[in-house]
Amino acid sequence: MTIFSKILRPQREFLSMLLHSDSGLIEARTSRNIHDVYEHVIHLLETLDLNRENLTGLHDLYLSTISNRMNEVMKMLAIIASLFIPITFVAGVYGMNFQHMPELNSSVDYPAVLVGMAALCKCSK
Repeated sequence: MTIFSKILRPQREFLSMLLHSDSGLIEARTSRNIHDVYEHVIHLLETLDLNRENLTGLHDLYLSTISNRMNEVMKMLAIIASLFIPITFVAGVYGMNFQHMPELNSSVDYPAVLVGMAALCKCSK
């Protein structure tokens, strides 16, 4: 579109200069034809501007749609992270291979830790 605009704008100026010149070299019939061509150039420039505005609007709409889609993905990732971060913390603490952890000798503590992890998962919703 820019190429057409670069071509048509000087043509418009040239035709306007021809129409408003006081030279007796241009006949009335030729002047009418130049005026018609001038109007066509004006119409083409207006059409180019309208198409440029439409393309800009479509581009903005496309970027807005992508942004909304990315926001939905980010919401989902935030929900998943809020569910798994507390569980990862508890699993990291109990995965540390310490020799002296008091709860390692009890048979009830493993299910209790699993229930606690599930409770953390429910609380973080």
